[in-house]
Parts: sequence; structure tokens; C-alpha cells
Amino acid sequence: MTMNDRAQAWLNVYKAEVGENTIQANAWQFGTQPDQLAKLVVEGKKTATCSLYKLYTIEKEPLPQVGQYQIILSSQDEPVALIRTHTIDIEPMKEVPVEFALAEGEGDGAYQFWWDEHLKFFNELACEFNISFDSSDLLVCERFEVVKINNDIRL
Repeated sequence: MTMNDRAQAWLNVYKAEVGENTIQANAWQFGTQPDQLAKLVVEGKKTATCSLYKLYTIEKEPLPQVGQYQIILSSQDEPVALIRTHTIDIEPMKEVPVEFALAEGEGDGAYQFWWDEHLKFFNELACEFNISFDSSDLLVCERFEVVKINNDIRL
């Protein structure tokens, strides 16, 4: 998703606060439950996310980069948090480590929940793009830190 005016204005305030005008960011929502997942970021429970590698080629989007800033948006396209990626690993879904899956902070804190939900999500996404998906497909696994939280947004 491209940066909207509210997200850009919020980022500009942050840049002025830290005295760094060169910070660039993109803005996007999490999957099918943007508010719930954004809330997990704000609460510090979600410090990782993953995406389907082959969609970057299909959508002609660059892969995320270490050091990249990203604004997490609510379902209403409001900026919720500014994050900064610190680690990226690309690996088959079936080889994603348990510790990474748990860092995504979703569900009941069990690896099986992560597996079931992500298998379902990526299969549905593959159908939308008319492509195949199985657990040997590559995922882009990002770990991030929260840089700023928008305290004006209630999720």
C-alpha cells in the first residue's frame, strides 16, 4: 500500500521529533485482521511477520530490507505504529522456526495455531492470485522493533 496523507503527516511529526528528515517509510495493513494484528504490535506481543515470497515478483514489489521503516495502518487506514525491520530470513514455510512463529504473537501462543492459520491464509491468497501454494513455498520472515506508537488511535 502506498503512503496516505494521514500516515505521511504522522511520519513527518516523527521525523521532526528525532531531527532526521531522510527517513522513508511505506504503509500497509496486516492481512485479514488489520486492527487485531496492529493491536498486538502496540502491545509488544507481535514482533515478527511473514509474507509469501512469490507475490513480490507478481506484484513487482521490492523485498523488504533490514533497516526499513514501515507504518502499520488500521483497517481505517490510520497510522498505528512505526516499525523498523531488523532481521529478514527467506525460508520454506515448513522450515519456519517455532520461535519465529511465536514472535508473530497470534492466537493461543501455540505453533500449531500459527501453522494452521498461515496455511489457510496463504492458500486463500494463492487462490486470489491464481497461483499454487504449499508448505515448501518460500516465506519472507521479518522481525521488527516498534519505533513509535500513535497514541491517538484506539483499536
